[in-house]
Amino acid sequence: MDGTNSVIRRVDRPAPPAGPLSGVRVGVKDNVDVSGGPTTCGSAFFASRVPAADAEVVRRLSDAGAAVVATLNLSEFAVGVTNQNSAAGPCRNPWDLSRIPGGSSGGSGAAVAAGLVDLALGTDTGGSIRLPASACGVVGLRPTHGSIPLDGVFPVCDDVDTVGPLARDVSLVARAQRVLTGSVSALPQPAAPRRIGIPVQLLHDVDPGVQAVVDAALAVFGAEVVPVEVEGLLAAQDIVYTLVHADLARIHRDRLASEPERFHPDSLVRIGLGRDITAEQRAGAVQARRELQSRISAAMDGVDLFLTPTLPVDVPRADPDDVLRVSRRLGSLTYPWSLHAGPTLALPVGSHPVSGMPVGVQLTAPEDAEDVLFAAGLWFQQQTDHHTRRPPVTA
Repeated sequence: MDGTNSVIRRVDRPAPPAGPLSGVRVGVKDNVDVSGGPTTCGSAFFASRVPAADAEVVRRLSDAGAAVVATLNLSEFAVGVTNQNSAAGPCRNPWDLSRIPGGSSGGSGAAVAAGLVDLALGTDTGGSIRLPASACGVVGLRPTHGSIPLDGVFPVCDDVDTVGPLARDVSLVARAQRVLTGSVSALPQPAAPRRIGIPVQLLHDVDPGVQAVVDAALAVFGAEVVPVEVEGLLAAQDIVYTLVHADLARIHRDRLASEPERFHPDSLVRIGLGRDITAEQRAGAVQARRELQSRISAAMDGVDLFLTPTLPVDVPRADPDDVLRVSRRLGSLTYPWSLHAGPTLALPVGSHPVSGMPVGVQLTAPEDAEDVLFAAGLWFQQQTDHHTRRPPVTA
């Protein structure tokens, strides 16, 4: 293990064929099947589970020439945003080992930031790629829902689950997205957005230091800033919680009934929250998601993309006694875009003025408009050097 405790196991595989990702070292979140050893989902339940074949996303990366070199730490069963509840032990942030890396793909964000891998796969249900990307100062993509196959990825909630790439720079994330979706189109050219929508009702409780960095990033873009109101946006977190907790309780029903003591205590609480959610309540959440998707799409008319902070606060210090409260607070800005059908790109834009920890924004675009985000992100990284900064804990 490195100092961040991000690597669960190192992978020794045959040399991949030449391809568009030749020379790229890849780490895979440990709820994505990698054959040849255990894929544990960060849980004692799966400590000896060895998949018979790679997940489809792993196969695509390998076929494109990438070298899969490690499986990476995560919150148990991808439940939680602090990555303190893993059977492999807590993962920490390479910028400050007293702080969390975000989650549930904490190992993916930490391993990329620390230089252990060039590219990582994460999964994102409520923010599990975007939160660690921003907390660790790297780029992460939650893709258009359904655009990247989930075969061989352990589920949380099919309605909102995605899998996507993390890397230091937008260009590698964009290249990986092409491979993962099977696209052969050329990458977009860098281009600054002309009009950026700001969903103002999400910004009422953002840390002033975070907001100052976000405002500076907006100034770099130089776009027209358009305040946007989306009816029902503040209900997104409760909608996601209903969908996710209902599905977690169903997926883990037998484990909850037979061996609850094998769960990490935090995971047990989170997964157990769904046992009292009725089928009617879940159906209501599905309908609410559809309605909110329509309102988000309508609000995007007339702007190139939306921009919000990713974390509303500075990156928290690790506190195993405060996981549930911190989880709800950290996900408050990511959950709305989990209900949106289109993509969101987490982009590092600076450092917190007090702690020096990374600050990131989320860029959100209409369905299948990843290239709008890549063009904006590439342009921003041409103007700034935030993505070139390195944390004190490196490979």
